[in-house]
Amino acid sequence: MFVVSTMQPPPGGRGAGPGGGEPVGELVQRASQQLTELVRGEMRLAQAEMREKGRRYGKGGGLFGGAGVVGFLMAQALVAAAIAALAVALPVWAAALIVGAVLGVIAAVLALTGKKQIELAEPLAPERTVESVKADVAEIKESAQR
Repeated sequence: MFVVSTMQPPPGGRGAGPGGGEPVGELVQRASQQLTELVRGEMRLAQAEMREKGRRYGKGGGLFGGAGVVGFLMAQALVAAAIAALAVALPVWAAALIVGAVLGVIAAVLALTGKKQIELAEPLAPERTVESVKADVAEIKESAQR
């Protein structure tokens, strides 16, 4: 991230202090102001990034919810059809028991797979902002060593 300063040079120009440099007080004040601007900019970036992620998660969650409702209705119809098909050769209670057991196994496999995926999920964090802050800190340390 680049920091663009809107500060104007002092009225006397760069040679206002002894030895042709700026007074230390002005340099400290400028550094403090630039650091404040940098932190505020990073906070705005983090807020914007989290807002964008929140909107996308909200839309995705709503769509998954709608798909879940329709899928549940479809599953009910298919379960009834499977029980009816097995009831031709078996008693109805046995057909319902077999279909229920198969659905239980499917539910267990889905739950375990979902748990594994959640454990592998990346954290919900403003990653670009974190990287930008790290780069800013490295730049500040490098500048301080000069």
